[in-house]
Amino acid sequence: MFETLKPQPADKILALMQMYRDDPRADKIDLGVGVYKNAEGVTPVMRAIKAAEHKLWEEQTSKAYVGLVGDPAYSDAMIKLILGDAVERGNVAAAATPGGTGAVRQAFELIKMANPSAKVYVSDPTWPNHVSILKYIGIETVTYRYFDPETRGVNFDGMMEDLKGASKGDVILLHGCCHNPTGANLNMAQWQEVVDLLNANGLIPMIDIAYQGFGDGLEEDAQGVRLVASSCPEVLIAASCSKNFGIYRERTGLLMAVSNDASAQALNQGTLAFLNRQNYSFPPDHGARLVTMILNDDALRADWAKELEDTRLGMLGLRQQLADELQNLSGSNRFGFIAQHRGMFSLLGTTPDLVEKMRVDNGIYMVGDSRLNIAGLNQKTVPILAKAIIDAGV
Repeated sequence: MFETLKPQPADKILALMQMYRDDPRADKIDLGVGVYKNAEGVTPVMRAIKAAEHKLWEEQTSKAYVGLVGDPAYSDAMIKLILGDAVERGNVAAAATPGGTGAVRQAFELIKMANPSAKVYVSDPTWPNHVSILKYIGIETVTYRYFDPETRGVNFDGMMEDLKGASKGDVILLHGCCHNPTGANLNMAQWQEVVDLLNANGLIPMIDIAYQGFGDGLEEDAQGVRLVASSCPEVLIAASCSKNFGIYRERTGLLMAVSNDASAQALNQGTLAFLNRQNYSFPPDHGARLVTMILNDDALRADWAKELEDTRLGMLGLRQQLADELQNLSGSNRFGFIAQHRGMFSLLGTTPDLVEKMRVDNGIYMVGDSRLNIAGLNQKTVPILAKAIIDAGV
């Protein structure tokens, strides 16, 4: 059997991580891996997480299974965090998943089960794992224009033109905020136009929200998601706690199926439980329980929100510093888009050859499509990156 297996394509980001580790240069800079790091290059455990873990250690009396869809209190807390009062709780089915990736995978499985002929439209570019998973489970994928290489913003006219080609029942995959890999986001007027198109053409929105709180704020980053959820008949939402709670290794996510028909909730809930059972049975609980404790405790929640806001403002400060440095060196504002982007990432919009040149000449590691992780910088490394960008001729 094993002799029939074929080598799989190497993950470009994981390969880049290994190249970075093997590079002996002391002044190398890692802007490739999509993990938040503080100024010291550490992915810290948030204060509220530490406090919740200590409390959990003292109080928890069992490690028995919780349930096929996880603890209902976790679903309740996350639905409230993401959707607020936009949707009645009784209209939302939800299941805990192993991270945001698990939620995305389960959403794709549900799509294939419900409508095997549905196509999934993804932005060009999108998070590579979206396309990889869709291909693996055999769902046809169509790209729609999203990033404008000239303005480094959203090509909204192109996006809308491409989405008009989708057929009734097709799924449109949207990023809730802090678009990965571009950092370019829809404004609320554009979200409304997308909603109008979805409803007019009978299209199903799926939203991947992995960075709530990293862009313009916890409430602000959820506005697009809430508009879609309150306006469309059916919505799938895949959420991750890896970034805004800093619990990457705990693999904590949630899949929501929202319907404006409350009678569909029981069927949807049962379907999510069935999918969990087929893939991994019971989802992990540790991270989900910490999130639940924090969101339901006023003091822990306030401390978490404060630390998250400090993280967000720190990344915005690095964005502005980099844009200013590049303006000083280039004598133009052509890199001003970096300050306008939101979240951990920006797409420089340059060629793989120039990305490779910066790696060879300056020890700067970023993904070949020129995605850079803003959170991989600090105030001392921003000028180094800016000079490398200009010297490379970007």
